[in-house]
Amino acid sequence: MNTRGEQFAGLTVALVTPFRNGEIDFEALHRLVDWHIEQGTDCLSPVGTTGESPTLDHDEHERVIAAVVERAAGRIKTLPGTGSNSTREAIRLTRFAKRAGATGVLQVGPYYNKPTQEGYYRHFLAIAEAVDIPMVLYNIPGRTGSNILPETIARLAEAVPQIVGIKEASGSLDQASQIAALCDLTILSGDDSLTLPLMSIGGRGVVSVVGNIVPRDMKAMVRAFDAGRVREAQDWHRKLFPLCRDMLGVATNPIPVKTAMKLLGRGTGELRLPLCPLDAAGEARVRQTLVHYGLL
Repeated sequence: MNTRGEQFAGLTVALVTPFRNGEIDFEALHRLVDWHIEQGTDCLSPVGTTGESPTLDHDEHERVIAAVVERAAGRIKTLPGTGSNSTREAIRLTRFAKRAGATGVLQVGPYYNKPTQEGYYRHFLAIAEAVDIPMVLYNIPGRTGSNILPETIARLAEAVPQIVGIKEASGSLDQASQIAALCDLTILSGDDSLTLPLMSIGGRGVVSVVGNIVPRDMKAMVRAFDAGRVREAQDWHRKLFPLCRDMLGVATNPIPVKTAMKLLGRGTGELRLPLCPLDAAGEARVRQTLVHYGLL
């Protein structure tokens, strides 16, 4: 079955925001964009959860979007996070992303204020009415405090043509199955370890954290399943699973993946408070995972 949002099928990497001495390291950000283009990543999603958007001020948020889109220069798709728990702010950021030339935008469910399902509907509808750009919804109840129900997602899909996909990070395959049954949106996994299971029920790819480290391998798994090579995809899943588990299980994302990138010589590992570095035991666990995978 053809689905809306085919352009976002495959591997999207939830891009980290590199810091140096408390400030955004734009030279390092440019190098990351170039590296992902070389690696064959399909799309980059800056200033999301992994990009530490909650601790970027408004100017920094816009500057990161502009830097990634400009560096991409049409060589790779871009799906910056422009969501907010303030509808007005989400509209402002989405307008900026469109002006900057982003391929689409990732719209996280409003966090902390826990809207009703009607509130979710009106929030996303208002953004879509204000800005004509492809939108991928982002449902992550563990971060936002409430769940966007499949019925609400289907209602939005019917009412808003520019909503083309959903990053589903509820951890529930039942929920993803319901979404697939109710509408034709492109469903992307928001949990690396559930990518293959989600694709088995109709998902089309992933917005990946570990893709910051091993984009070729994540893409190989997605492509293998898409091509009907199920055993090969299962082999990739088994290889990737410990890495996926530890990149999210040691501490809050993106602490472990930034630690891993530092250990691999691909960043400072610097975070912004209230996120802080792993202790020695946590770093040793990440190192062990990288060694076991063959990266160190």
